[in-house]
Amino acid sequence: MTGPERLPPVSALVLAGARASGDPLCVSERVPSKALIDIQGEPMLARVLRALTLSRRVREPVHVSGLDDELLQRASGGLPVRGVISVEGGPAASLLGALGLDVPIPLLVTTCDHALLTPQMVDHFLREAIAGDADLTVGLATRQTIESVYPQTKRTYLSLGGPELSGCNLFYIATPDALRAVRFWRAAEQDRKRPWLIAWRFGPLTALHILIGRPGVEKVFETVSKRLGTRIKAVLLPFAEAAIDVDSTRDLELVRDIFTRAR
Repeated sequence: MTGPERLPPVSALVLAGARASGDPLCVSERVPSKALIDIQGEPMLARVLRALTLSRRVREPVHVSGLDDELLQRASGGLPVRGVISVEGGPAASLLGALGLDVPIPLLVTTCDHALLTPQMVDHFLREAIAGDADLTVGLATRQTIESVYPQTKRTYLSLGGPELSGCNLFYIATPDALRAVRFWRAAEQDRKRPWLIAWRFGPLTALHILIGRPGVEKVFETVSKRLGTRIKAVLLPFAEAAIDVDSTRDLELVRDIFTRAR
């Protein structure tokens, strides 16, 4: 028997680097790294690692970039983990640095502030990503999916035609060709909250096609794929929690409330 269920597990990388400018959330929580923020008596990173290790599709140990050995030991909750030396820069630079240090492809990538991540989300995303047969797959959720459960949450949405979409901090790198997109993102990362500036990097005609034509996420990714020479696809996740990361005090309060109500 063949198919996605019979495919070997993939490696996983958790990005846990700190902002160069400092993180107000770490200051307010009195921790040196977001990975150590307490969620129901447990470091946030440990919750992410548990979701990955309980997935049927992730190989142990999970790689973590951005923490020194002492912080990694404190934040991992005793779960199988392998530290990767941090590289200066944003998430894309950290990812490229990790891949340069023999972290293998294919690779699932997420972040240490994905406190609500579950094995079910991981399994669903990887199943759909592998079936999609792209070089790079990005996890997204619609505004309707998110706000039908958490109308109070504030997220950044992309309006590409069709439903508005929010990122879920889940990426699947299937082949080395995906690194063309990662290198582009490293150059454009400072504009992540201003998608019109990112679109403009492809040139005026492409930017106008994306921003004014708004052809929908599939067509946008097809256009970007052609410009970058790599196949990029999206997986729309049916989990509202997949789009909620801990990026502010408001996010942290929501996440803690979710866990409290789930008891």
